[in-house]
Formats: sequence, structure tokens, C-alpha cells
Amino acid sequence: MRLLALLVLLAIGAVPAKAQEPVSFTTSDGITVYGDYYAGPRAEGPVILAFHQAGFNRLEYREIAPRLVKDGFSVLAIDQRSGGNYGEVENRTAKEAKGFWVFTDALPDLEAALNRAREKHPKSRIIAWGSSYSASLAIILASKHKDVAGVLAFSPGEYFDGKPSVRAAAKEVTVPVFITSRGDKEKVIARLILEALASKDKTQFIPDSTGVHGSSALLQPQGKSDEYWKATEAFLANFE
Repeated sequence: MRLLALLVLLAIGAVPAKAQEPVSFTTSDGITVYGDYYAGPRAEGPVILAFHQAGFNRLEYREIAPRLVKDGFSVLAIDQRSGGNYGEVENRTAKEAKGFWVFTDALPDLEAALNRAREKHPKSRIIAWGSSYSASLAIILASKHKDVAGVLAFSPGEYFDGKPSVRAAAKEVTVPVFITSRGDKEKVIARLILEALASKDKTQFIPDSTGVHGSSALLQPQGKSDEYWKATEAFLANFE
């Protein structure tokens, strides 16, 4: 019966995606970062580094990552030390780091994820994807590390009181960048960051509705998230 079921799935092209693989690695300052790795269809295919928003963890991408895998991407979603227990899943990085961490303290976590992806996929293009404060850190990451091939920033802002300035970092970013946010006042700061980018390939998506903060915009019920997904996948098509 299992064989028959598998043959049916193969026939209709609906073989389930592989489950995520738990991973861990160490930052430059000695913190252990935990995450989930979702293998894409090709070892040399593009890789997305998925970073969560404040108070969240890797679960923010548990439903998003499988769709990205179907689009041809591998995904590495991590728990940052600045985060929390979300969706009844603990943030293992934050739990074991045992400290009071501000947003910018998580930058070494992003850098460690970049190093891990580069080691596992030496020939792949690597894309940084951030949510809220980590959207701003993703821009800073790209300004410091030229092997970042692209950035998706969901609800970026000047969350760090200018230390560092996200707009200043944006002036050093020349790779393609996709920025989106809620359609309210968030879009204003998003526009300022977009204008500061040195990149010639930069897109700001503004939803027709009010929208949702961070990558959680893609987790809304079907219909409400469609416009975000359409814009996101149109940008990512450049990397497939």
C-alpha cells in the first residue's frame, strides 16, 4: 500500500518535501546557534538564510520554507539570541545564550549562518531574508559580506538608534534587494531605506491592504497573503 501511495504521488507530482533537518553551529563570540535546514532540489541551487523577528524563533519559517523549497531554494532558518519562544517552540539559541541581548547582538548569529551556508553550498548564491529587526540586520550583513547575493527585508526600520544606521549600511549594498512592510507608516521608513540603497535592482512592495508586520505577512490565510507571495516569488525568480 505504501508503494502504491508513493507511485500515485509521483504520478501527480505531489511527493512531500523532505522534513527539515536540525542543525547547530558556533558564532565568532562562542554562542551556539540552532536552526532548521530545508534541503532544496539542487546542491548548487540558491540558498535562503531566514531570520526571524523580535520575540520569535525559527518557527516563523516552518510553513514558509517548504514553499521556497518547491520554488528551488534551500533554506536555513535559525534561532537568534535576540528572540523568544513562539508557537510553543522554544528558542534554543536564546535559552542557552543566557544573557540580555539587544537586537544588534544577533549580527554574529547571522554571520555564522552565512558561514555555515557557504561551507555547505560553496557554489550557491546566498540570499539573506530578514523579518522586522532582522530585516535591518540582513541589510547590514549584505553591506559587510559581499558574498550575499540578494536581500529580502520584511518590515525593516531604524531599530538600532543609529548604532549602526541602516540607511548608512544600505549605501554599501549593491545586490538586488526586495523590501516590503505594512501599508501604513512602515512604508515610509522602508522607502527611505530603499532610496539609500546603492543597488540598481531594488523593489518596494506596498500591499493593497494594511498588511502584516514582518515575514508573518506570508502566514496569513490564503487570499490575504497572496499579494505578498506573488511579489516575493517574482523577486526570487531572478535567482532560480
